[in-house]
Amino acid sequence: MKLSSYLSEKMIISNLKGNNISELAEDLITKIAEHNHHFKSEEALIKKYVLKREEEASTYLGYGVAIPHARMEYFDDILVAIGFPEKPVKTKTLTNQEEEIKIVILVISDVLKSKKILKIMSGISKLALKNNKVLERIISEKNPHQVIKTLEEANIEIDKNITAEDLMTTLPKPVTVDNTLEDVAKRIIMEKVSGVPVVDDKMNFLGEITERELISFGMPKYTTILNDLNFMTVGEPFENYLVNEKITTIKELYRKEGVITVDKEASLMEISYLFMTKGITRIYVIDNNRYLGVILRTDIIRKILHI
Repeated sequence: MKLSSYLSEKMIISNLKGNNISELAEDLITKIAEHNHHFKSEEALIKKYVLKREEEASTYLGYGVAIPHARMEYFDDILVAIGFPEKPVKTKTLTNQEEEIKIVILVISDVLKSKKILKIMSGISKLALKNNKVLERIISEKNPHQVIKTLEEANIEIDKNITAEDLMTTLPKPVTVDNTLEDVAKRIIMEKVSGVPVVDDKMNFLGEITERELISFGMPKYTTILNDLNFMTVGEPFENYLVNEKITTIKELYRKEGVITVDKEASLMEISYLFMTKGITRIYVIDNNRYLGVILRTDIIRKILHI
């Protein structure tokens, strides 16, 4: 089934009012309710669920796209609506950058249709990540008829099975072996992550650099074989790190062993099994060894158990 098949012209609104995602979503719900009697009867409850989900974590995807959504008991339907803010509205990204919200895509479904809502949201993500020119056309057009026509031409399929490509995120962005310790440390702090993928200049996946490798570099080498450091009274750890952080690259530091990767078509079952049996928190997604994204263990909770 195509993503475009979930839309109708009445579900595309070009003049959303609001100063943030929650207010834009509320206005979109109000305007959709004017044309949908079933939706009208549930309007207050839908707003409650959508706003509650937004309070828990921002649904801003990036690329100007926000996907406010909710699952409701006995909704017995899947609703997709699109809205365009009538004035510029700014929001913060996961990396604390400020971006403009250009399109709001509302998704409402029944509680028992988690799989379907995730696939729809994945289709929207693919639109932003892989079909950015199509997304730009939709944002510039705003005309309901043209929006649906453009989506039909894009031919974005909503598949049945959940795969690694549905679960992955493209943040944090990868680093290369020429990045310095300082570069990586700043990324880990600013982006609030514990590790960053490492790629070559052709985006081939090489491994990862994590907090552990940075801390290890700062410690005297012989400390790793000692059981008790209480007797050490001379010298401080990280002196070598602080002296060399701006000039030392991660070429000899990044980790290759024990890094788990899966193909983009790997199933949810396979991914969950790896998380349970390998004691890992990150799985990297590749396609013919080309880096695509990362799946965090928390993504299983956030995208499957608490979408």
